[in-house]
Amino acid sequence: MFDWTSLASKALLLLILVYSSSFMFSSKKWSPKGLAGSQGLGLSLAKLVAQKGAHVSIVARTQSKLDDALKELELLAMPTGGKVPDAVFACAGAAKPMYLLEMQPEDLSRGMTNGYWIQAWTAFAAAKQMVRENKKGKIVLVSSTLGYMSLIGYSSYSPAKHALRGLADSLHSELMLYGIDTHIFFPPTMYTPGFEEENKTKPAITRTIESADEGLTAEQAAAGLLSGVEKGHAHIAADLITSLFRASTRGCAPRSNAALDFVLDLVALVGIPIWRRSVDKQVLAHRAEHREYLRTKGLVD
Repeated sequence: MFDWTSLASKALLLLILVYSSSFMFSSKKWSPKGLAGSQGLGLSLAKLVAQKGAHVSIVARTQSKLDDALKELELLAMPTGGKVPDAVFACAGAAKPMYLLEMQPEDLSRGMTNGYWIQAWTAFAAAKQMVRENKKGKIVLVSSTLGYMSLIGYSSYSPAKHALRGLADSLHSELMLYGIDTHIFFPPTMYTPGFEEENKTKPAITRTIESADEGLTAEQAAAGLLSGVEKGHAHIAADLITSLFRASTRGCAPRSNAALDFVLDLVALVGIPIWRRSVDKQVLAHRAEHREYLRTKGLVD
């Protein structure tokens, strides 16, 4: 059973709030006036919009991370003045990649808690408060390239990121009733403290497959995310590979750019099956080594 109260508390503690003295909803580009986050993508995003004159509110579960982030932001941001949030960026998430056979049941449930429920409860709380105060704001979720596809080692992580996409698409349709926009960001590998942590359990074959992914710094990801929100994109990608997956698995999500998406569709039509075969070939070539690994772990005879 989920501890709903605990999860709701975590969600609220992991909000990234944006405040604004005047939202420009009538224009095509959204101009941010405030935000905050305590590490990785959240902190980089906070610093980016603070430099644009944002009012910043910052929250975190870890006091030391909060203190460190505040030191960086105090020179950049203006006080929020206690205003109701105009936008909420939910950047919280964690991955613990490993083989399914190595997992315990709690690894699967924890994957959904850290990867989906924390952001889902954030959106839940934010939407209720925005509607209650008649705030025409924005809710931004953060998924992953693995919210469009998946591969070996991510069976406790990728399902949560796919679920976030379903939530974002549902909220995009429903919250327009209240003038609230919903966006979702699909970053590739990001070089953050979280990436260093997940590498501690990541299978070697997964690392090999991912070696072709150049990844993004937290600053590059933040810039890509903010650019997508400013342009009003429902699904946001900040790199070519994710853009190809976005275009080819878009479903009923709004197009970002009809002409560009058409070109990406054509490239993905040819390129993604080739990539998939290449990945499958690498996985199968790893079969004997993997069997020996499982034997040393006592998982097979």
